[in-house]
Amino acid sequence: MNLTLTTIDNLPLINPGDNLGEIIADGMQKQGISPQDGDVLVLAQKIVSKAEGRLVNMTNVTPTDEAKKYAEITGKDPRFVELVLRESQSVVRTAFNTLIVEHKLGFISANAGIDHSNVHGDWGKDSDWVLLLPENPDRSAEQIREYLQEKFHCPLGVLIIDSHGRAWRNGTVGVTIGLAGMPGMVDLRGTSDIFGFHLKITQVAAADELAAGASLVMGQASEKKPVVFARGFPYALREGNLQELIRPKEQDLFR
Repeated sequence: MNLTLTTIDNLPLINPGDNLGEIIADGMQKQGISPQDGDVLVLAQKIVSKAEGRLVNMTNVTPTDEAKKYAEITGKDPRFVELVLRESQSVVRTAFNTLIVEHKLGFISANAGIDHSNVHGDWGKDSDWVLLLPENPDRSAEQIREYLQEKFHCPLGVLIIDSHGRAWRNGTVGVTIGLAGMPGMVDLRGTSDIFGFHLKITQVAAADELAAGASLVMGQASEKKPVVFARGFPYALREGNLQELIRPKEQDLFR
């Protein structure tokens, strides 16, 4: 098995209203990439959010009393905290410079994924602009997948990823926040190991494993490599969604 991760280079800066499928397809063709059955396109969340106009200028945000309370604890801008609360189901942990929440999409993350970095564009360059996550990343992935499959006439997977921190470990890692046409989880229970032992627990977060690898080649700063073409994904493509990867709250022993 060989897994290759190839960045799609020289993509333009993305602005609200851009057709990401068209831009990605054009970049692939210019780079001489011809997709085949089972290939996967991995997209950084930021370009999806930008194309969908998920930009907010904090000068237009009025913080509530709750936001002001958490801002005092965390030392964050009350307007920023207000946006985090609007995007969240609940607050999980707070400390100075730390606001961990359960996002409306179900996962646990810092600041509900709202970010200042790599947000500037023709629509404004002041520090009050922030970028929210896509409203429905699974739907976003499906729309891009439909465009690419119609363009290239083969079944593909599409993965939208973001950088999250992890409990008990330092640093961020790429994780899935939306997917289409590929599995989030692969259930290996009942299969045998090399000694014939039948696996009883093993379920592989295959989408997250690919997300982490793609994030490594995308970079985190000024690389401008927000799309990765993956060939050799070792599992069969199928319909999938983010909820496969979200541990139900009643089974979560870490909160």
